Amino acid sequence: MPITPDTSPRPALSGRKARATRNDELILDAAREVFLADAHAPIAAVAERAGVGIGALYRRYPSKEALLRTLCSEGLRRYNLEADTALRNSDGWQGLVDFLQRVVEADVHSLTVHLAGEFTPDESILPVVTRPAEANDEIVRRAHATGRLRPGVTAQDLGLILESCAAITTSDPERTAQLRRRLLAMLVTGLTVEGELPGPPPGPAEFAWRWQRR
Repeated sequence: MPITPDTSPRPALSGRKARATRNDELILDAAREVFLADAHAPIAAVAERAGVGIGALYRRYPSKEALLRTLCSEGLRRYNLEADTALRNSDGWQGLVDFLQRVVEADVHSLTVHLAGEFTPDESILPVVTRPAEANDEIVRRAHATGRLRPGVTAQDLGLILESCAAITTSDPERTAQLRRRLLAMLVTGLTVEGELPGPPPGPAEFAWRWQRR
């Protein structure tokens, strides 16, 4: 059954809650930078990068595992927001292309590659974990309906594309972004080519195994 984007309104935050949310953003931004560089870095490195005391950080996140879980959840929420935007596009092909571009720009999949296996997922992140698969299915279905998407491409193939782009890293963040955009442009062209694809598409289990705690 086709799904529609989540357009439910979000309640406004009070001044105190808004400040708390901003502090959380500072910590999460710092955690993202620290753990993308080194997934095994201590939580104290996050506090230092965020400019907060370790006690203040622990009051918000009682363990490194809790921080990693929240960081991953935020990445999934960003992915879901971009998927919802794609589903609002009346052009199924352009919706797919724009979606891939936005997710690569947001660098969501670098978190997947670096953090998978570093913490134990729990039920708290299930709401944001289940939606991507549903959204991907619908985005790909709509793209196929336009006749422009290569036959045989599945929703799971999106994971291959996004992880391929996320694998590109250089010492210069801007150059990294340029090279990722370049690769994505080539991969998108490949999505329009006729011809049978070699081998079966990836299955969900081929991505899920990495989340087992190491």
